Amino acid sequence: MSIFNKKTYTEEELVAGCAANDRRAQEALYRRFFPEMLRMCRRYTRDDDTALEILNNGFLRVYKKIHTFGFKGSLEGWIRRLVYHSMADYYRDNARYLHFLVLEDHDKPVQESSHEVFYEEDILKAVQTLPPVSQEVFRLYAIEGYSHAEIAETLQMSEGTSKWHLSTARQKLRDLLAHHYSIRNIQSPQVKTAT
Repeated sequence: MSIFNKKTYTEEELVAGCAANDRRAQEALYRRFFPEMLRMCRRYTRDDDTALEILNNGFLRVYKKIHTFGFKGSLEGWIRRLVYHSMADYYRDNARYLHFLVLEDHDKPVQESSHEVFYEEDILKAVQTLPPVSQEVFRLYAIEGYSHAEIAETLQMSEGTSKWHLSTARQKLRDLLAHHYSIRNIQSPQVKTAT
């Protein structure tokens, strides 16, 4: 039975259809995951045109790599990762847009000039130094927008454990970035001119 006679497709049928370059399957995949992926893109940009550009480039990446999807995780998570990489590429290519992650709304205020040294690459490198589970919880919560309930279900842990890993990750990142900032200040002192 052809997948085209159905209005809804299983993920296996969508993946097989997209891998065969079937336009109807590609459209069905796009329609199924468009709303959630657009919400993720809008978290990082306020411009709808930019969000759509990032999203469409992400879906092109999905269609090109769909044959590599092995059903070892969720299809949505795999698509989310590719769209996120498309977003990172967009901001890397358009470096005039500085992009910062908000670690927490009620964090302690930092010196006004410290925001100038935290580039996306610094933060992403710092995230990679976290323990694996804390890194995954932080990525799902702070970058991809999952709730603690969704993280708990995905990683098979309690919501409290998810919150603990997030809190631990945030504290380690604060400490690491504060240390990084103090080292940069020492290494690149302000040059004073004689008057």
